Amino acid sequence: MNASDMTRNLSRENPLIVQADRTILLEVDNPLFADARDMLSIFAELEKSPEHIHTYRITPLSIWNAAAAGYGENTIITFLEAMSRYPLPPNVVRDIEENIRKFGLLRLEKSKERLLLTSSDGRLLSELWKNSSIKKYLLEKADDGLVVKDDLRGEIKQGLIKIGFPVEDLAGYTEGTPFAIELRKEIGDGEPFRIRQYQQEAVDSFYAGGTARGGSGIVALPCGAGKTVVGIGVISKLQTQTLVLTTNTIAVRQWQDELLDKTFIDPEDMGEYTGEVKNIRPVTITTYQILTYRKKKTDPFVHFDLFSASNWGLVIYDEVHLLPAPVFRVTADIQAKRRLGLTATLVREDRREDEVFSLIGPKKYDVPWKVLERQGWIASAHCVEVRIPLLDDIKYSYLSAGSREKFRIASENPSKVEVVQSLLDTHGDDLILIIGQYIDQLKQLSKILGVPLITGKMPNRERAVLYDKFRKGEIKVLMVSKVGNFAIDLPDANVAIQVSGTFGSRQEEAQRLGRILRPKSDGSLAYFYSLVTRDTREEHFANNRQLFLTEQGYSYEIKDVSELTDPPDGDTIDG
Repeated sequence: MNASDMTRNLSRENPLIVQADRTILLEVDNPLFADARDMLSIFAELEKSPEHIHTYRITPLSIWNAAAAGYGENTIITFLEAMSRYPLPPNVVRDIEENIRKFGLLRLEKSKERLLLTSSDGRLLSELWKNSSIKKYLLEKADDGLVVKDDLRGEIKQGLIKIGFPVEDLAGYTEGTPFAIELRKEIGDGEPFRIRQYQQEAVDSFYAGGTARGGSGIVALPCGAGKTVVGIGVISKLQTQTLVLTTNTIAVRQWQDELLDKTFIDPEDMGEYTGEVKNIRPVTITTYQILTYRKKKTDPFVHFDLFSASNWGLVIYDEVHLLPAPVFRVTADIQAKRRLGLTATLVREDRREDEVFSLIGPKKYDVPWKVLERQGWIASAHCVEVRIPLLDDIKYSYLSAGSREKFRIASENPSKVEVVQSLLDTHGDDLILIIGQYIDQLKQLSKILGVPLITGKMPNRERAVLYDKFRKGEIKVLMVSKVGNFAIDLPDANVAIQVSGTFGSRQEEAQRLGRILRPKSDGSLAYFYSLVTRDTREEHFANNRQLFLTEQGYSYEIKDVSELTDPPDGDTIDG
């Protein structure tokens, strides 16, 4: 066999097929699968994940995020050439080169007290000056660039990304009012505290040495990996007054607890701005819900002035993938403030990832979930979809219902009750969360199983009592509605049973899996069960939710309900 034949045979053993439509096929059973998956996640988006072949797609936004994280065209193309079975389509190579080139081609800079849009491509600036969708943000054409209206720094970035040009914002930031805050070296009962290496890397990537290239962007880490600690690390690094936006009042209290536990902040310097308390302090924590409150849809948002209530030097957006659409408007107005987004997944169900990119910033740092699992920072998890038949006396109602009602009928399948009871018996010694979408379903389960239920209508004080009892092991099983998706710190929970979900929400899957990923003191596995009605719209949407788990490297074992006897074998968790 000659050398060229050997090379050809070797290339056929590679895991990737790169296609001219910008999709990439990845063979799951290939020995190089894990390495290829981890690299693909940096510059491509996962679209499908059946058993044997996963499909990724290269998009402009995925390439721009890679460019912002420091990956150049040579790195990406060399990887694809090394891993592909066949020669790369020329148009895909050109797309990668062009989109890498576009990132940084346009820059926002401060010059002579002006906000200036600059580029090494003078013809591009001339075209933008003539573009009606962009010119409305501009004051004049100058020798050194296009002068942007000072108060439209966010809007012009939004406008440019919509026509395919991301902007590198180097215009700098207001420092904000200084606020001294020091990290502790010990927490709790004398336990040493030190920011973990990957958390410090995330802080440093965001800060970027204090240069104009730092100060705005997204840190993506798994639930349970300590995103709050990253936020605290950034506050400590900047030493400035900070506004934290998060999902609910429980999350506000958890931020307060973490700040008190891990810094020397005086409680009097920490403010809460919620429906219950409205104190503004050097570090103030609020919720998206209070910010978007208004009496009627036509009324103004009465709490938006919180953004200007103090000279904030940093705004932290916790769970930034849930940022409500109205807050984008305010975020566009505060581009001179440093902005940190924290999330487990960049996926937004409203497809506004480009606005997160332009207004909060590009992805600055992430770590594959499986990497942190191997290092022991998050628990190993076994994910199982249990498929359950629909009873004959319900099938007619299902078949005659509209598409939305079909999903609900399948989600509320009464046969799930028996399956939940079986799983509770199987995991009798574990701490179990039952999570669902539909309140009527959860109320019925709660009554039949004798399990306490937390919903959005339960006062925060009552929720806190139940959470505390669960942490102490006084309650072994706790049922939660959608409020359980966000910011619940239940470190010892090791089993989650998902009885219903929000259509095909990948972000919800991230949050729910994250509830059980705190590392266990005994090193035991976590179990994540999704109960899905077979041959229905629920099964269809489950395929989309499965994408998230696959992205993070988890296998997604599918079992018929008749196969549920003992806990699943933990040997198959690697994706």
